[in-house]
Amino acid sequence: MVRLKEMLRGKVPDSVLNKLPTSFDIVGSREGAVAIVEVSEDVKEYERMIGEAIMHIHRNVRVVLAKESAREGIFRTRRYRVIAGSGSTEVIHKEHGYRLKLDPTKVYFSPREATERLRVASQVAPGETVMVFFAGVGPYALAIAKRQPRVQKIIAIEINPKAYDYLVENIRLNKLEGLIEPVLGDVKKEASRWFGLCDRVVMPLPRGAYMFLDEAYNCLKPQGGVIHFYYWSGEDDLYSKAYYLLERNANLHGFCCMLLAARKVSPYAPRVYKVAVDVLAARA
Repeated sequence: MVRLKEMLRGKVPDSVLNKLPTSFDIVGSREGAVAIVEVSEDVKEYERMIGEAIMHIHRNVRVVLAKESAREGIFRTRRYRVIAGSGSTEVIHKEHGYRLKLDPTKVYFSPREATERLRVASQVAPGETVMVFFAGVGPYALAIAKRQPRVQKIIAIEINPKAYDYLVENIRLNKLEGLIEPVLGDVKKEASRWFGLCDRVVMPLPRGAYMFLDEAYNCLKPQGGVIHFYYWSGEDDLYSKAYYLLERNANLHGFCCMLLAARKVSPYAPRVYKVAVDVLAARA
């Protein structure tokens, strides 16, 4: 694939070439997509050229967005500016046999975590009741339902009303009514309806998920179950703090905690990664 550096060689100063973005996200499908790119101050004056080059490389991209902020607030959304293209930023994103309708300017979504979603979904057994906290537009819930259609039920809780509306629509779009129960609201308030009923809890929120570990352990059946926990960690010690938090809370709820898996999911900042830690909680 042609790279931005090759596309813009001779069009921007040589001193700028090595400062161009080396990656960007594509959200959408062949029918229409949005590209999301991080443009540093060093190359901001060339951002329109960067956007147009991305659209030339990826002909399905109709709008290119540049990040204007980090993720903000409880809805985990960013501010963006359009640097190329025009039109709607609502797209249909396809991955692993399911479709996700969403607008990345209004909801949280990471296309980079498709492999992680499949990894989690592949572990779900027939008959399980699965709780998904911070469900967003439904990527984890849909991945699980598609991978394991014999699941008993998936409960998907989301606090952002716009993301919840997409979640409901995505359940319908993928014909998964009856398998996934969408819930609008705060995990702290809504999860109690399923205390003691779940075999598995998925917590795909790296910043602050530890504050919901009481709810996660309370959701597990009396004999225990599996928790998929996400955390931001420095590369010098990726998993110790996350496991400590899981083990401490397990003990508070009368469980023993056994590590099942730990892996890097994606880079977040220099030498900082989003990590996944899976544990089995069993009665002490």
